[in-house]
Formats: sequence, structure tokens, C-alpha cells
Amino acid sequence: MGKVRIVTDSSAHFPNPDSVERYRIQVVPLTVRLGAQSFREGIDIDADTFLRLESHGKPAAALVAPSVETFADLYAYLNQETDQILSLHMSHSMSQTWDHARVASKTLLGRCEIAVVDSLTTSVGLAMLVEIAGRAAEAGADLDEIVRLTRARLPHVYSVFYVETLDYLRHNGLLSESQTILGTMLEIKPFLTIEEGELMPMEKVRTQAQAIDKLVEFVTEFTGIEQLVILRNTPYPTERTRQLQDRLAVEFPGRHFPMMMYGPSLAAMIGPDGMGIVVCENPDAEDDL
Repeated sequence: MGKVRIVTDSSAHFPNPDSVERYRIQVVPLTVRLGAQSFREGIDIDADTFLRLESHGKPAAALVAPSVETFADLYAYLNQETDQILSLHMSHSMSQTWDHARVASKTLLGRCEIAVVDSLTTSVGLAMLVEIAGRAAEAGADLDEIVRLTRARLPHVYSVFYVETLDYLRHNGLLSESQTILGTMLEIKPFLTIEEGELMPMEKVRTQAQAIDKLVEFVTEFTGIEQLVILRNTPYPTERTRQLQDRLAVEFPGRHFPMMMYGPSLAAMIGPDGMGIVVCENPDAEDDL
């Protein structure tokens, strides 16, 4: 009935926005709640607006997954042109999105094969996996082939974030209140990583210079980098992101690593003042540097 169609959620932050149209990707918006207000990510609120709103108060953002009915309606719509759908979503440890998509997939049993895959990541990492699936679908691969390819790439996507405040980690249950108070008193700035689908503290630093050192050290551990994106908290480069880009240019001469602003769904978890790096490792390259 046609090529495999790809569905994802709005936590996917695409380095190349044209990918959504090129691969005909359906992006289902998450809802971001700020106090009494609710916004559909990517529709009612963008990254810049969200980060400006959040930077002036205590962290109050909450993510709400798309409903089962939303997914069911979308799958039924896509079933008019295909009987194979890959639904690839942010880690189930971070949202109920994957769970709702899985329930909805059962509404078309016998009529449409729907594979609902947990990416074990979010943001740019999820988008990288979606693009891999999209390229395979464009090339004519069937659903089973695309699922195998996508699952094989999950362990090769890495994310690390540096944040200035501990409040969002406490708000999301990653740190206790006592740990937050002590860390704030000691001026500790945590590093976060995504491990087995969970956002968790990895290391601690005290200065911005130490943070940049750690980010560079993280990247230099890879021998085959297929794609790397620097995440920032502003629509324009800051002094710290320029320093990071300059350091990486020294370590990887001839390569340019793009920067982009991270979205509301990630900001709701790490806060409005973070910085990070997402790497998609080339599993076949022994050394592409």
C-alpha cells in the first residue's frame, strides 16, 4: 500500500527542519503546561518564547503526552495510504507518549502494522534516529528492516548536558531538596546524561571553563562521529557556546559542528539555562577523524 510512514513527537528537535517535509514525517505535539496555561509544543509555543517565560520564575513546566485518541486518529489517517507505520518516540522514562502510542496502535490490528519504538532518548537524539528511519523509508525499506536499523542505532546516540541551576533537577525528581540546597551553596553545576532512557546526573563542575573542558573531553572519546550538534539556550551564540565551538574546531580540524536552540520539552526537564552536545556515532567507522 505504499512506503512506510514515520510518526514521532514534538520532543524531536531536527538539526535540518526540512527533514520533516522531505521524509513526510508526522510530528505529534506534546503539551507544555506553564502554571495554568497549556501550549502545544511547536504550534502554540516555540523554544525562544518558552525559555523567556521560564527564565523569570520558578520551574513550573510540565509535559503532557498526546492522548491515545490523538495517536489513533493519526494512525487511521495514515492507514489510508499505507499499512506500515513506524512510531518512534521520546524515552518512556520521560513521558507517557510511547505508552499512549502503543495503546493506540492496537486499534488497527489486522489492518495496519504499527511498530511503536522507544528511542531511549529525546530532543536532537530522537530527531537523528527519526532521520535515519526516514532515509530508509525513502529508499524503500520495509517496516521490519527499518525497525531493525533503528534499534541497532539506539546505543550509538549520546547526549550530555550542563546546567546552571539545580532547581529543575529537583522539580523533576532527579535530586532531593537537601541535595539541591547543598549543591547551590557549594555552587555545584551538574552534568547530565541520558542513560538507558533516563536523564541522570553524571558529574559535577564549579565553573563554566570546567564545563567546557568536560564537554570537549566527552566528544574526544569518540573515534567515529557521524553527526554532532551543540545545544544552546538562546537563539544566538553565546560566549560559552562560541568557546565550545572553537575548542572543538581545534580538536577536529576541518569539521563544522552546528549549534541550535533546544526546545520546550527538553527545557522543561533541564531548565532554561543549559548547554549540551548530542552525538550520533558511526558504528561502522573505526576512525573518521
